[in-house]
Amino acid sequence: MFGVHAVIAAITNPARRKYRLVLTKNAAARINEEIAALDLPIEYADAKNFTAPLAADALHQGVALEVDQLRWPSLDKLCASFGQNARVVLLDRVSDPHNVGAVLRSAWAFDADAVISTVRHAPPETGALAKSASGAIETIPYLRVNNLANAMQVLSKELFEIIGFDAESTMEISQLPPYLRQGRVALALGSESKGLRELTQKQCSQIVHIGRKSLNVSNAAAIALFATRRIDHGSDPSKLTNDS
Repeated sequence: MFGVHAVIAAITNPARRKYRLVLTKNAAARINEEIAALDLPIEYADAKNFTAPLAADALHQGVALEVDQLRWPSLDKLCASFGQNARVVLLDRVSDPHNVGAVLRSAWAFDADAVISTVRHAPPETGALAKSASGAIETIPYLRVNNLANAMQVLSKELFEIIGFDAESTMEISQLPPYLRQGRVALALGSESKGLRELTQKQCSQIVHIGRKSLNVSNAAAIALFATRRIDHGSDPSKLTNDS
């Protein structure tokens, strides 16, 4: 794991198993408070000869942390922990770790409860993904399942309304009826090149579009999360307009 924000978030996460920290003196000055009480080996490296085993193009910002991947609960256990107004993002064949990391960051910003992807055609937790998530992966469950359609069936049984996004849909997201934007909501997005698979679309309560075909999937996720944001307890869902 590398990058200042990703490493700070991992250091301060008690659930993250940590083994070795490699950093430059400049980076040490930036995160001095976080590493002061850290009980693990610290290795100081030169910026031009950074000794952590990273890809040559990794933008490490002078800090890298050797860790174990996080272990999140099963989907059934996650659903049991969700509240009545839970928000979940489903990713169908989104394979770029930078995109997945950016989706996690948006999920954190809009207080979503989980991001769910697949074991195949989706990245595992990597340094690049964690850096793109800018620390969000420490708090937003990133669950990879064997079969996304089966996971969507589980969510439906747990009273989730599943909204799919497809550029060819005739319904714009602002036209979603209020009942599909309250309670438990899951947002299903596909990759920019392939979109949602037919089997995935069949599990959706409604298919909508955002309005621009060229949107990056992480930007689309942010718009979708904003458009379906949780209703405040004092709000009257019947008064929601198409612009709410």
